[in-house]
Amino acid sequence: MTTATTPPAAGVSAHADGAAYVDGEFCAIADARIPLVDLGFIRSDATYDVVHVWKGRFFRLDAHLDRFFASAERLRFTIPVSREELASILDRLVGLTGLADAYVNMTVSRGVLPPGTRDPLACRNRLYAFAIPFMWIAPPNVQPAGISMIVASPQRIPSASVDQSVKNYQWGDLTRAMFEARDRGAAVAVLLDGEGNVTEGAGFNVFALCGGRLRTPSAGVLPGITRRTAIELAAAMGIVTEAGSLPVDELRGADEIFITSTAGGIIPIATLDGAPVGSGTEGPVTAKLRERYWQAHADPAYTTPVTYGIKA
Repeated sequence: MTTATTPPAAGVSAHADGAAYVDGEFCAIADARIPLVDLGFIRSDATYDVVHVWKGRFFRLDAHLDRFFASAERLRFTIPVSREELASILDRLVGLTGLADAYVNMTVSRGVLPPGTRDPLACRNRLYAFAIPFMWIAPPNVQPAGISMIVASPQRIPSASVDQSVKNYQWGDLTRAMFEARDRGAAVAVLLDGEGNVTEGAGFNVFALCGGRLRTPSAGVLPGITRRTAIELAAAMGIVTEAGSLPVDELRGADEIFITSTAGGIIPIATLDGAPVGSGTEGPVTAKLRERYWQAHADPAYTTPVTYGIKA
């Protein structure tokens, strides 16, 4: 078998629409199935993580694997493969697709209850994974102008009820906020907690530049890998980031606002509830961070090359 680290020409792979891994088997994304009674489906009893591939390289794969295994441990899951085996599975999935830019999901679910019991710990946990074409909150061509954001009316689920530091499928509040954003003509929505502090949105963290310092919420949020990257890049630029409470009034008064996500990187916010943020376009700090973020995708310290040329 011959392999390479350069993706093939677009459309060459038979799995160009995506590939999946289900219970030890690889298949086309369209053929992937899970049991109807899997508790991951009927109770959202699952955790997951998403790493992206850009120009044939995984970005911060180790950090995503660290978070995935830590999340599984917090929820008392047993991932049925080792960390090294999972990394190999994800690599093979992307190699099968031939995609240079991909969105790669790994999920562990509780599995199916044995007959006659309701005990979730009696289940055999199941591993699912898939690789599909890259997904964007906002594509690169619109990012310099910034996107619109609203403060949504649904309150973020309290951390006392759902541990937001563990990536989960409890998206009822986030989905309501996404619908509200659409109804109000905005691209994205951010949710507040019960005290009026900013938390996060659907798949993204929030940053505000206030008086030369970056502010980002620390409670009611998933500590995103892109969030971590933004903090590291800001520190290298001499910009201090404060993680803590961020009252919504301070967000409204920010000089710059941006969001961070695996699905698009560092994305500037131009308007909040219809009012311009700063100049109403991408601010200079956000622009520099966004530039350095994409430059990091060529840095071996942050990236892992995909193995292409794998046969199904």
